[in-house]
Amino acid sequence: MDGWTDGRRTVLTGAEDFDAFYTATAKRLVATVYAMTGDLAEAEDAVQEAYVRAWQRWDRLVREGDPLPWVRTVAVRLAISTWRRTRNRVRAHFRHGPPADAPGLSADRVALLDALGELNAEQRRAVVLHHLLDLPVEEVARETGVSNGAVRTRLHRARKVLGERLADPFVTAGRVGSADHG
Repeated sequence: MDGWTDGRRTVLTGAEDFDAFYTATAKRLVATVYAMTGDLAEAEDAVQEAYVRAWQRWDRLVREGDPLPWVRTVAVRLAISTWRRTRNRVRAHFRHGPPADAPGLSADRVALLDALGELNAEQRRAVVLHHLLDLPVEEVARETGVSNGAVRTRLHRARKVLGERLADPFVTAGRVGSADHG
């Protein structure tokens, strides 16, 4: 059996399987990074750059095992600085309003970006890997290089912050009271 079978098991025979790997994993990786950054274009850019870097060291990555965690880590790291710039743009949007020719951001998107912005990078990564990618705590721990207990602690603290932030009546009223619902 040759090539990628899914996002978690690999049977690779060499560099010729990179295309199969990319096809099998890129869409979900973009979704993961998008969930962290809130910006699809930035997520696509970070993921594309991560695959370029993976291609440059493909043989070594394959020899070391599953290349997906490495590619995901690189994409996340590339996106973090971009995510911070995006968060600052959202904050500026609230402070100064949108530019005259720019469409407004949806209340849900702004609320989620704001809530994720209150998490530290480690908590945000744990939330996305565990809740959006449905990775078990053990795999999140392996990928992030921390203990299972540390992952559980990050998830607990992140859920508390997100729960408090997203339960804010101002945020909820903006979502429920929108024209889309009624």
